[in-house]
Amino acid sequence: MVRVNEPRPRTAPEKLHRAMYRDMLLSRELSDRMFALNRQGRAAFAVTGQGHEAAQVGSAHALRRGTDWVLPYYRDVGVLVALGMTPRDILLGLFAKAGDPASGGRQMPCHWSWPEMRVVTRSSVIAANLPHAAGIAYASKLRGLKEVSVVYFGEGATSEGDFHEAVNFAAIHKLPVVFFCENNGYAISESSEKQMSVLHVADRAKGYGITGSTVDGNDVLAVHQLSRWSIDECRRGRGPKLIEAKTYRLVPHTSSDDDRRYRTRAELDEWIKRDPIDRFRARLLDEGTMTPDEDAALREQIKRQVAEAVESAERAPEPAPEDALRHVFAEDGG
Repeated sequence: MVRVNEPRPRTAPEKLHRAMYRDMLLSRELSDRMFALNRQGRAAFAVTGQGHEAAQVGSAHALRRGTDWVLPYYRDVGVLVALGMTPRDILLGLFAKAGDPASGGRQMPCHWSWPEMRVVTRSSVIAANLPHAAGIAYASKLRGLKEVSVVYFGEGATSEGDFHEAVNFAAIHKLPVVFFCENNGYAISESSEKQMSVLHVADRAKGYGITGSTVDGNDVLAVHQLSRWSIDECRRGRGPKLIEAKTYRLVPHTSSDDDRRYRTRAELDEWIKRDPIDRFRARLLDEGTMTPDEDAALREQIKRQVAEAVESAERAPEPAPEDALRHVFAEDGG
């Protein structure tokens, strides 16, 4: 029996939903702070994914952490947050500090690597991670391992040859790989209709004889459900899947982009009304999974967490100049 004013016990789905909401909030706060640090002259460059949180967090929570392989793209702050990377670790990359877990300060921000969680290092080259995902999935199949590779990319990547080669190879060999497209309608400044003649990226799956699905990328529960089904199907040996999550980025492509040159403020305002965080918050409050006071307390906690991470990461040691060529050329004894 729950007494009046005592928190009621949470069911397993409710605990998952609260965890996903927290990760979405943390991803947004962290991304907003990264852009602000750039504008303050404290960080040279920022690339983030405000508006993509539902697609990123919903899909990442369907993975088996430490078992499945993850090949994110540079906008995937929410994926790494959901996998457990701390704000401080992400900010070490933003500030190019020696302790940056992705590269020790040698790579651009948000070019992820996390071997312990099977996050595969990425290149700045668009779509280059797709053939890598197919190759990793091929190795998993040859070894008889029940692990799945999930690779993330924007719809602009589907115009690259790497996309077609990777999907074709995966389809022929029935590989355990999920191709996850975060379609925000723009490849930097070019709208979707200028990139492809099909209405949906998922339509392209038919050409390879695999299942392609389009989902509302601003509905975290819909994304999670489809991602979980797709990953489970791959794990059962039923071949690759293509997911297209329709979403929208609420910020410029990067801190160096002026998005006013290619999209209207009216268009942006309409998508702001569909903010995935506001949408999920309303649902959680309506269902009684969370109270307004709990939401306010969580937001304040996350703000403090990110502020402390900024302070700690900014004070962290810089990379040593003599280490600049490490892991570039062969070294004695290695």
